[in-house]
Amino acid sequence: MTWTPARSTWLHGLRFATGTLSVIPVRVSRVDRQVARAGMLWAPAVGALIGVLQAAVLVAARELTGEVLLAAALTTAAGGLLTRGLHLDGLADVADGLGSGKPAAAALEIMRRSDIGPFGVVTLVLTLLVQVTALAAASEHGIGGPAIVVAAATGRLTLTWACRRGVPAARPDGLGAAVAGSVPAAAAAAVTGAVLAGAVALAVVERSPVLPAAVLAGLVTARLLRRHLLRRLGGVTGDVLGALAETAVTAALLVTALA
Repeated sequence: MTWTPARSTWLHGLRFATGTLSVIPVRVSRVDRQVARAGMLWAPAVGALIGVLQAAVLVAARELTGEVLLAAALTTAAGGLLTRGLHLDGLADVADGLGSGKPAAAALEIMRRSDIGPFGVVTLVLTLLVQVTALAAASEHGIGGPAIVVAAATGRLTLTWACRRGVPAARPDGLGAAVAGSVPAAAAAAVTGAVLAGAVALAVVERSPVLPAAVLAGLVTARLLRRHLLRRLGGVTGDVLGALAETAVTAALLVTALA
């Protein structure tokens, strides 16, 4: 059956995605299964908006400081602030859960805790280090702004796929349960086509064919991680979604560094 949401559902979905995935103040007045589905389809657009804001920070910081590495670090920090550190927190929690080596139920309980353990700390440090240096390299190649926009959109595109139908939630509550299995595969494919088309357009403007490749690299890397996490934890959680997003962002930035 084809899913044809009302205009109001799309608007509520946009608010849900914006309010959940960013610090941008919006009024979320309706949250149900249809809104969650629409929200996950809007997720790459919200990611692209965050990427545009980060690109502005990158340009301003480089102009003001003249230092590429410092500008990349400030841009990465801005990404954390714009998302309340939501995805980074999820990445750290997943690292702690997997690093514990415990069965799924115990690993999920570790992930639920508010503190961050040694596996989470190491994973965060290494991930941020790679993101900063990769973005700095992309900036040296003249595609720093487009690189962060593409990477940010790709990171949130992995949420769309992680919430497709057939993917279960690991817990009966939380963000994962609200969005898991809500997105039709055809809709996810259509959104992917839109993200790739945007990356191709940027590639033509910037004369950099690595931008579409960055989208594909992010998706493939996140898919491999998602398969492992589904086997390990039995489904997705909000933390899993955050880990997938950060993993995709990192993989995409690494590809742009090779320009």
